[in-house]
Amino acid sequence: MMKLRSKRFCRSSSKLSGGTAATAAANSGGEIKWELRPGGMLVQKRENKQHSDEIIITIRVSTVSQWHHISLQSTSTFGELKIILSLLTNLEPKEQRLLFKGKERENEEHLHMVGVRDNDKVLMLEDPAIKERKLLGLARTRVVGSAYRTISV
Repeated sequence: MMKLRSKRFCRSSSKLSGGTAATAAANSGGEIKWELRPGGMLVQKRENKQHSDEIIITIRVSTVSQWHHISLQSTSTFGELKIILSLLTNLEPKEQRLLFKGKERENEEHLHMVGVRDNDKVLMLEDPAIKERKLLGLARTRVVGSAYRTISV
């Protein structure tokens, strides 16, 4: 966490009507607290009762036929969510596709950076390419198995 005292806010707040939290803090002589977000952006620190690392959110994950309610930290990644879902759905993380707000999300993306909040819905689909490979693999084993039966008879 970085603390910066800005005198620019003090001078400009006398000219403007004020009323915002930043100008009120500057007028009262308080320090403005800044934080560096994971994306590299320097922003004014929010005042929360809980530390941002401790915030637990519940996500509703919809598969084609089931709903799962998963509680995890808001700073988790979609890759961590896939690992939790692999325990519930028996699909490996590389076989899963997670969609939030209509877009497929990468494993490295953080939930809070994308905008996932408490009780938001995430859609989980099976990767169609891997599903096709599984079906082709099953078809090949059936063909090989039936050819073996006809030869041995």
